[in-house]
Amino acid sequence: MLLPTSAEFVELCHTQLWLLVQSLGASAGVVYLTEELASPAETRLVRIAAAPEGAMLAVGTLGAGIDSPDSTLARLPLREPSQGIATIAPLADRGWNERSPEGHRLVLPLMHESMVLGLLVTERNDRSWTVTERQQVERIIQTLSLACVLDKRSQWWQQQQSQQQQLQGQQHDLMDNLVHQFRNPLTALRTFGKLLLKRLPEDDRNREAAASIVRESDRLQELLLQIDRAIDLNEALPNAVSVNVPVALPVNVPVALPRAGTLGELLELKPCDLRAILQPLVVSAGLVAQEKPLALHTEFAAVVPLVQANASALREVLSNLIDNAVKYTPAGGEVHIRLVAESGLVAVWVTDNGTGIPDGDLAQLFQRHFRGVQAATAIPGTGLGLSIARELVQQMQGDIQVFSPLRAAGWLGDRLPDSRGVTFVMTLAAMTVDRVTSIS
Repeated sequence: MLLPTSAEFVELCHTQLWLLVQSLGASAGVVYLTEELASPAETRLVRIAAAPEGAMLAVGTLGAGIDSPDSTLARLPLREPSQGIATIAPLADRGWNERSPEGHRLVLPLMHESMVLGLLVTERNDRSWTVTERQQVERIIQTLSLACVLDKRSQWWQQQQSQQQQLQGQQHDLMDNLVHQFRNPLTALRTFGKLLLKRLPEDDRNREAAASIVRESDRLQELLLQIDRAIDLNEALPNAVSVNVPVALPVNVPVALPRAGTLGELLELKPCDLRAILQPLVVSAGLVAQEKPLALHTEFAAVVPLVQANASALREVLSNLIDNAVKYTPAGGEVHIRLVAESGLVAVWVTDNGTGIPDGDLAQLFQRHFRGVQAATAIPGTGLGLSIARELVQQMQGDIQVFSPLRAAGWLGDRLPDSRGVTFVMTLAAMTVDRVTSIS
């Protein structure tokens, strides 16, 4: 395939062609580059530059003949004439100074390591080319051949660099997501360890085990901070550059890039019971709320249809929403968790009566690393949780919304008490009985 040609190379071609016209008296000159087709035995010539502008020079005796700049030609044998410039054999056999219907024409290949990169075609109608003039044309050919090689390498490197940057960006996002997912259960384990330590008598032999849980949790949190720093440092370091870039480059070979999704792969969706997934999360959040302390209220509908989702992803999303509500609600506040089903949808509402989110932050809340006003607080965070949650919910064909304060906008909005804080609503389509039966 033909690599993208830089404007600098095209300008150099124009300059060299005008040198032929103005200094050597050529009537016209054209530079073509070769493009490989599907068949390994064929190439296509693509016109890159011409002088005067718009000049069309037929290549003539190449293969079956070329009468347009985009014609197809058979790959031809090459040989080295005495001047040291490879030429296409049928043309060399004709002789450089032979007068033909096309005039005194030179067709010279741009060569690198026995590979034809393109052709320079030039002619003049009033006289033959002298040996000195041919040598000047050869120097032009050498200049263009070297420039073509450098241009191909530059274009190839730019493509590789773009793919590498895309790959590194996706790897960085994936590492961020995994570290964030690891941090939430670690925080919960640390809290549970502290609770155990408080509840065990001084003479209980299990106190040391509980103290070890807290101590090792602190150590893991410190290691997580170091991982965060390492990820940020790796992002700032320049990429290593390889200078041994070939000319024959597989520029259109697809690169397998990892998905930037939280789980590293597309989610497998199955019928899920939201009640069963929510209950253990509520129990864990209740223990943390007691420690703060907060009041945690739950309300589950009597009948909740199954949803088509991924159980692991649902736990990650709901855990994040509940953890945020508990984390950002001041001591003495309230957190409400509701599971409702209506109008073919199943929804989980997580509401708190904390300080809320400013209007200016709401529109950016689901962007990666955005924390808004919370970045100025002492509460730790990375700004990744909500971004991950939305991505997972969207992969499950659901939706997640945020209201602060809660307004009577959206279905069931009028059923919640007025709140000064934040309400997150995750909705998924309820599965019908027929759909559940067909899957099972």
